[in-house]
Amino acid sequence: MSALAQPLAESVVQSVDWLAIAPPTVAAVVALVVLVADLFVAESKKALLGWVSVVGLAASALLLLPLLDGDRATFCLTGDPGVCSYTADRFTLVIQFLVLGGALLAALLSVTALKDADKELPEGEFWFLLLSSAAGAALLPASRDLATLIVALEVASLPAFALVGLRHGDRKSSEAALKFFLSSVTATAVSLMGISFVYASTGTLYLTQIAERIQNVDGQLHTLAQTGVVLTLIGFAFKTAAVPFHFWVPDTYVGAPLPVAAYLSVVGKAVGFTGLILVTVIALPSYADVWGPALAVLAALTMTVGNVGALRQQATRAYSAVRLLAWSSVGQAGYLLVPIAAAAYSDDAERSIGSTVAYALMYAAVNLGAFAVVALVGRTKTLNRISDYRGLYARNPLSALILAFFLLCLAGLPPGIIGLFAKVTVFSAAVDAGLGWLAVVMAVNVVIALFYYLQWTALLFRASEGEPVKHLVPAPVTATMALTGIVGIALSGAPQLILRFADTGLF
Repeated sequence: MSALAQPLAESVVQSVDWLAIAPPTVAAVVALVVLVADLFVAESKKALLGWVSVVGLAASALLLLPLLDGDRATFCLTGDPGVCSYTADRFTLVIQFLVLGGALLAALLSVTALKDADKELPEGEFWFLLLSSAAGAALLPASRDLATLIVALEVASLPAFALVGLRHGDRKSSEAALKFFLSSVTATAVSLMGISFVYASTGTLYLTQIAERIQNVDGQLHTLAQTGVVLTLIGFAFKTAAVPFHFWVPDTYVGAPLPVAAYLSVVGKAVGFTGLILVTVIALPSYADVWGPALAVLAALTMTVGNVGALRQQATRAYSAVRLLAWSSVGQAGYLLVPIAAAAYSDDAERSIGSTVAYALMYAAVNLGAFAVVALVGRTKTLNRISDYRGLYARNPLSALILAFFLLCLAGLPPGIIGLFAKVTVFSAAVDAGLGWLAVVMAVNVVIALFYYLQWTALLFRASEGEPVKHLVPAPVTATMALTGIVGIALSGAPQLILRFADTGLF
């Protein structure tokens, strides 16, 4: 009996490629180390936890380098080694680099923010939550079955709710966390229902198997499969903050600590769009006639509502600088949706997805840099109004020049060549796919965005009202601005590099 049981036991044991799963695993392990260490570290030395977290995120990012030599897969079916739950291919590595790099820069900003908070933010809990969220976000692009995908999505999202509302006694922070929580829970519930319908009609959770089986679903289950596809897409539209599921964004960014807002604007967005790409392009290519037009309409609505919302921000309103970046991020989400929609119509879907990834990489570096300057100004101007940036050049010339460069990148104007290049890449993806009307909508929105980006940029160089007060720039904030600035300038000098780097190899 035991002799028969042994081969059977061996047949269900999956081998684990520890190198392939190292990046998210290291982030998760460091999160646990920080949580336990917080119990024993003296109050005066809590800052060490932040630097341990920064080193942990840097180590996770560096562990991507050994994976560049070829595709790896693990947690595969014993009967079919080609069907796996975790795949470390080119697409995975690029998104993991974006996620872990974004989390690292957000962590650098957080070191200063926690010091300035003066015990209002519990340090051990903050770093544990940030690292846990980063681990989930790094797991998601490697997920190749719907169960792992949803687990990774929730591991990335659940700690983010707590990060937004972590500031003790702050009503604005609690309200922001509640709005974020309710919207995300709704998205998860809708996604789970859609996934359960897809599973019921196909009998599998693996993305590649779903792509094969959903085309030949039994006639009695056809309606169930269609409903599952629609509900799954709606759930992921929530996660990407696409209109009309965007209402939580401005209040959440304002209520959250600024480094957390920066993290959500980049890593949170990357998580949503990565999940959407995996579900549509890999699992549901046969339903391109459904998700293609739907995403095209969502892209048009999202970029328009986002840019109009940013345009309406009053310079003297409290937190208007953060609100403008929040509405701008909604508009940028619309641009990111364009190539995914184009993939439904294009003969070269991989190139279209590469355009989204390239735009996301540009946006990550530029937006994190802009948030770094906003966090710097927010140290002395707690209401963080756009009018507070008047005369920033007189107070801190380097910060003003860096913010001006980042705003011009977001607008797509020289010398921010990388922003222009990314927009042209997205625009050409729409045109090549025959979505001329969407390209026109995008062009109109780019013009709308020019107005508010240039308005803020011009304000930086106007004469300051009253005596200019110098800004002291902490080393972590300086490092964040320097790193993002160097990346932005380097890519503006050689923009073709980002497209080459974003070659996904997804198919």
